[in-house]
Amino acid sequence: MVQPIDVQQLQQRYESGDRDFSNVDLAEANLEGMNLSGAMFAQANLEGAILKNANLVNTDLSSTDLSGADLAGADLTGANLSNAILTGTILEGALLDRADLSNADLEVANLIQATLTQADLNQATLSGANLEAADLSKADLANAELEQANLTDAALEDANLSGADLKDTTLKGTILEGDDPNLAT
Repeated sequence: MVQPIDVQQLQQRYESGDRDFSNVDLAEANLEGMNLSGAMFAQANLEGAILKNANLVNTDLSSTDLSGADLAGADLTGANLSNAILTGTILEGALLDRADLSNADLEVANLIQATLTQADLNQATLSGANLEAADLSKADLANAELEQANLTDAALEDANLSGADLKDTTLKGTILEGDDPNLAT
């Protein structure tokens, strides 16, 4: 059951050492620039929330609804976003190094210039997503759905694309190099 919480309560609880915010409702909340590193937001509702430039390093956002949220410039290094709903989410310039996005729904998400090195995108849905100039070096995109995604000028060096659906994907200027035998070109 999702429980409503306001930004002030969240900030007070976080500052007092509480890190478990599972099942909270922060839809449309303005959390811009906040430090929430290491917090747990599993199964929370953050639909339409503003998290621009937020510190979300090692944060658990698994099975969280972040659809339509603005995470531009956010640091999600090592974050768990497995099974998260990120439909239409803005992740432009976000840091997602080593993030777990397995089975996440990133349909029509904006990932322009996002850094996803060594990210786990196994079985993620990225249909219609904009990954222009994104860094996906050493990312695991096995069985990912990339139909109609824009990968113009993206870096996919040593990325695993085995079983990925690249139908109607834009690959202009994309760097597809590496020694990985699963690299699909």
